[in-house]
Amino acid sequence: MQEHDEGTRLRWRRRITRELQEPGGAERTARGEGGRPSHLAGIDWRQVLVEQTRDRTARTWWLPRAVVRLLDAAEHTETQWLHATRTRQANTAVTEPPSRHGQTQATDARQTTSRDRPTVLLRPYNGELHGHLYSALSRKPGISRKVAEWTCAVCRTAPAAVLDHCHEHGYVRAPVCHSCNTQERPDHLYSNDIRVASHYTRLFDTHTADWLRHWHRCPGCRARTTLPLPHLAAWTAHVACRSQRPTHRDARGSRGRKPCGALRVSWTGSHNAPRSCLLTVAVDFCPSGEHRVLAQIPYREAAERFGTWLAETAPAVAAAAGPDRLDGLPAHSRPVIADTSGEGLSLF
Repeated sequence: MQEHDEGTRLRWRRRITRELQEPGGAERTARGEGGRPSHLAGIDWRQVLVEQTRDRTARTWWLPRAVVRLLDAAEHTETQWLHATRTRQANTAVTEPPSRHGQTQATDARQTTSRDRPTVLLRPYNGELHGHLYSALSRKPGISRKVAEWTCAVCRTAPAAVLDHCHEHGYVRAPVCHSCNTQERPDHLYSNDIRVASHYTRLFDTHTADWLRHWHRCPGCRARTTLPLPHLAAWTAHVACRSQRPTHRDARGSRGRKPCGALRVSWTGSHNAPRSCLLTVAVDFCPSGEHRVLAQIPYREAAERFGTWLAETAPAVAAAAGPDRLDGLPAHSRPVIADTSGEGLSLF
């Protein structure tokens, strides 16, 4: 295990390592003893720690991958919180009356802040993870800490927290913050049925170029000049079928009219069988009690419409798309690799 010191109090790797290295610590852990609290971020790590012995010589200890990520997230959050608290204390001390006592407190606060402030500086993402498979990269130890060193590749302001990836092709797109990751996630009702929520206005209207560039960081989507099926379905309902959506008079008495109900789009089949895949766009929650089907569009037709719209809306993104414009594209498809270990464990 690596020593870890980022100015936080959690330091869960160091604490677990120290307890296991104590005389008899491993045996007490195996028996669930120890005589001290064993909770870290609400997790009783002694209950989930797994022992592995290789060739009956070396003993190693493992935690489930989900637990490692949760503890890393708690440590990162605590680092950010401590940094914000110390910065606020320093600013408060500086604004106090310039008395000798106040100057001494301000000096001490500045020294403490500069001494304890985390040295990790956020850097912009410049495609360092291009072409990596999420199934392999997500298993590497310490990847969550490395992701936290980047700024979000979409909004470029908040610290990154997760790796966004394409669920159809398995490629990593970029590190993004929790807010952008939530906005990008389709609003699934069922596995093949999504509701076109209000956040799609940002994805396809106000910040279109940024999101299209982000989605096309996946080599598979960029080569096909399309989007993953849920996003393509949402685009079809939100943009391609916009003129077909009925409207009704605003109930507040204004002269304007508002779109009817809520859009929902479902599909049969998948992108792997485009000839049999059909998108159905419908309106739910109509004030008159109707549930209208607006259109049924084959997958290939929806993809062609998207390609035309992409060239008009984001010419730079469209110019970089297509199989004849990609360098280093794998000759064979690289699907998502399933975790076949059966235990889902990761060395910390």
